Amino acid sequence: MEEHAESLPRFAGAVLESAFARRLPEMAVPFRAARPESPELVELTEPLARELGLDPAALREERGVRFLIGNALAAGSVPVAQAYAGHQFGGYSPRLGDGRALLLGEIAVPGDPTARRVDLHLKGSGRTPFARADGFAALGPMLREVLFGEAMHALGVPTSRALAVVATGRRVRRDAELLPGAVLARVAASHLRVGSFQYARASGDLGLLARLVDFAIERHVPEGAGAELPARALLAATVRAQADLVARWMLVGFVHGVMNTDNTTISGETIDYGPCAFIDAYDPEAVFSSIDHGGRYAYGRQPGIAGWNLTRFAETLLPLLAPEPEAAEEIALAELGRYPERFTASWDAGMREKLGIAEAAQRAGMGDDALAELTGGLLDDLRTHRIDYTLAFRELAEAARGDAAAFRARYPGTAAPGAWFARWLALDPDAAAMDRVNPVVIPRNHLVDPALDAAESGEPGPFRELLAAVRTPFAVRPGGERFAAGPPPGAPRHVTFCGT
Repeated sequence: MEEHAESLPRFAGAVLESAFARRLPEMAVPFRAARPESPELVELTEPLARELGLDPAALREERGVRFLIGNALAAGSVPVAQAYAGHQFGGYSPRLGDGRALLLGEIAVPGDPTARRVDLHLKGSGRTPFARADGFAALGPMLREVLFGEAMHALGVPTSRALAVVATGRRVRRDAELLPGAVLARVAASHLRVGSFQYARASGDLGLLARLVDFAIERHVPEGAGAELPARALLAATVRAQADLVARWMLVGFVHGVMNTDNTTISGETIDYGPCAFIDAYDPEAVFSSIDHGGRYAYGRQPGIAGWNLTRFAETLLPLLAPEPEAAEEIALAELGRYPERFTASWDAGMREKLGIAEAAQRAGMGDDALAELTGGLLDDLRTHRIDYTLAFRELAEAARGDAAAFRARYPGTAAPGAWFARWLALDPDAAAMDRVNPVVIPRNHLVDPALDAAESGEPGPFRELLAAVRTPFAVRPGGERFAAGPPPGAPRHVTFCGT
């Protein structure tokens, strides 16, 4: 593959900025995307393109496809591989970085009153100086990014999103297989992560760390720009954002699978859909990743891991919080101490919505302690009887309408809902409100892999059908029952892979 790029000023409406590359050159290695022989557009998220001021029709043209894989650069684009460090499964790696990815630049979202900017980023674009493998990506994992990003977006969970997937026409070897290669064009609020700050701190250059903080403040916490301690404002905002994000994960039953510090964003967006999955039967110990042998990133451990990652973030900022180590630690601990309360508040608010008891009168009749007891009883029932988490809340909405048959049928033999059920019904839950927040459709594990396998084999139909379903997760679709159903009886345990 030849590595070069042509200039493409204002093609398809694209004008990029290169603020990260310009202001943080110590963390940006200029690089060019590999040039595939026969690129072909496989998937384009047209609503996202229009939101960014890009012309979908132009992106489908030959020049547009080259733009989407970094072979034709818009005005202002300076492609760079970003440097970062990170704790991976608890072990620290001082030099990770974009091994097969490039930041093409930042796009100012047109018409946004906050002057919001987002990153346009490639994945699978070739081996960079940070590479630990061949630098390429297979089609299936890149389509997984599309599927899960769109599902999370539709569910209201902060997330990066796929703008496009382009097949490269070359094969990439994964284990003993040769798979079709692809490049993902991804959009995110930014790609700043805890690992970015770990890298800057480890460099010993406090000026670089301070500039990184300023950059992050401008991008994500503009109200903190005038703060006496900008680093504290950034830490506080990141604690809030991550607490809210992980609460949203837990509420929809999502398991990220690889919550390393280099996958923990400052923006509070979900990023990197590798070995991720949604739980079927409720199980706090649910682990899907083939490499998470100890269950470090199990579903129920995600809130604690997020707190651990935030502690690593706070450690990087200590020199900017106070000149005396003891005072800096006191400030950091004060902000980190707000994480459990924020997470619990976000979880409680979300669970009240899922149970249809978010109105003021209902909150008055059930305080936080009583809510915790009620939800604890519900979740204990779901765990004991292996009840499907997603379907349970839709069937509870029917129970709120007076028909509890479907929910009761989830209990085996003579088993029945615990005392929590009567207490909940006595609150007169709002079934319509429950339907607005509890999905019918999630990316079901038993459907995802077959759809991706079919797409890699040249049959995109199952993937497109599943993608359409997860984009409208709250709608009951006639004929779409299979997208809502749980796994068939006797289905094997679902295992996911990182896709690298």
